[in-house]
Amino acid sequence: MTVPLLEQYFPPTPTNQVGLTDVSFSFHSATCRLRPSPNDYFQTGAQRLLPATSRLAQVPISDWFNEASSMNVHKMFRSLRSSPTAMTLSLWLGMALLAGCDSQAESTQQTPPPPEVSVAEVLVQDVRYWDEFTGHVEAVETVELRPRVSGYIDRINYTEGQLVDKGDVLFVIDQRPYQAELSRAEADLKRAEANAELARAQTARAETLAQSRAIAREELDQRRAASAQAAADVLASRAGVETARLNMAYTEVRAPIAGRTGRALVTAGNLVSEASPLTTIVSMDRVHVHFHADEQSYLRYDAMARAGERISSREERTPVRVGLASDTDYPYEGAVDFVDNRLDTAAGTILMRAVLDNRDGHFAPGMFARVQLRGSADDGALLIDDKAVLTDQDRKFVYTVDEQGLAVRKDIQLGRKVGGLRVVESGLEDGDRVVVRGAQRIFFPGMQVSAQRVAMRDGQPSTDLSAAH
Repeated sequence: MTVPLLEQYFPPTPTNQVGLTDVSFSFHSATCRLRPSPNDYFQTGAQRLLPATSRLAQVPISDWFNEASSMNVHKMFRSLRSSPTAMTLSLWLGMALLAGCDSQAESTQQTPPPPEVSVAEVLVQDVRYWDEFTGHVEAVETVELRPRVSGYIDRINYTEGQLVDKGDVLFVIDQRPYQAELSRAEADLKRAEANAELARAQTARAETLAQSRAIAREELDQRRAASAQAAADVLASRAGVETARLNMAYTEVRAPIAGRTGRALVTAGNLVSEASPLTTIVSMDRVHVHFHADEQSYLRYDAMARAGERISSREERTPVRVGLASDTDYPYEGAVDFVDNRLDTAAGTILMRAVLDNRDGHFAPGMFARVQLRGSADDGALLIDDKAVLTDQDRKFVYTVDEQGLAVRKDIQLGRKVGGLRVVESGLEDGDRVVVRGAQRIFFPGMQVSAQRVAMRDGQPSTDLSAAH
């Protein structure tokens, strides 16, 4: 169809100056929007466009409009095939619509921006390795209190679980039998002393008479023996008095050490003997932490000690850090003061003991303890955040970002965890910028990314990463 032929059906009018160019532009722009409703397609010149097309095609306006608005070209052309002029007009309009869509699609195809990731420089610092073990707390001194004399419990002088000082009276046994025994022993002593005094006097007279030969030599010897026997009786009586006094004192059962008492195992009125336990007392100023090191760790420590990398725990106290069940870290410090002389063949471990200060009473015997024993040192270790480590089957790797902003994959060998960060034994170098957040947005090595610098330790934005070293 030629332009005059189109203008025959779309002539500009004084009331609505719309020509061929306006009509084609209206179709071009309206068709490429796709989302507007069909009524928006023919806002310009609709009063003349649709009646004219309908006359050419000799089809109902609503049918042709529905086919055109839904872009069902096949049905639209089939409805217009009865009129060649209408067919030509429809072809021209279809080509205009397609050309408009192509030009708009080309304009909307833009390259997406590179994904944003957070990068942090590898942290380089000297680290000290700490090996972790489990153990339990024990008292340095533990006493199972028992009486030294038998008798009935008269009274209990302490409150169960309280702290006591050395020498405090905790239990009192009925003292009356022992008081009587003491009195009898003291009486025996006085009698023995009197007999000894008499024997000494008789011996002295016998010696005077013997000088004048007034008595026989045999009688003098008897007087001397009687005096010696009386002196021995005095010593025996004195020992009896001392024993009675000790037994009397033992009726008061005292605390042999300072510490915390346990529950009373007997109550007043019960008969006890030397084999009867009364209570327990544990010291509280210091505590021991017993833990077992495995054989591999023991051999590693021994090898480092022989190489001069670590002082043996047998020769010098090795520092330890201890945490309890309620602790997330290891807030308490102590030192190893004992290593056993043999390994347990059943468990393959060796007993080690650390001593810790407990003047604040924070530890109690029997508590579960987590122990960190200081091991070897590593100067200039490379540290990264665990969140940056990715896994590819049996290999560990990270993404780094180079100076051009390209993602670079680097396979790494991981070491121990120190201070919340992971030691990298190989695969990275000082100055590498590791992706710590957003690695899931990197689909392949060499991908362009937009990197934001953060600190390795806390992952927070930082303008000076070297300050973290």
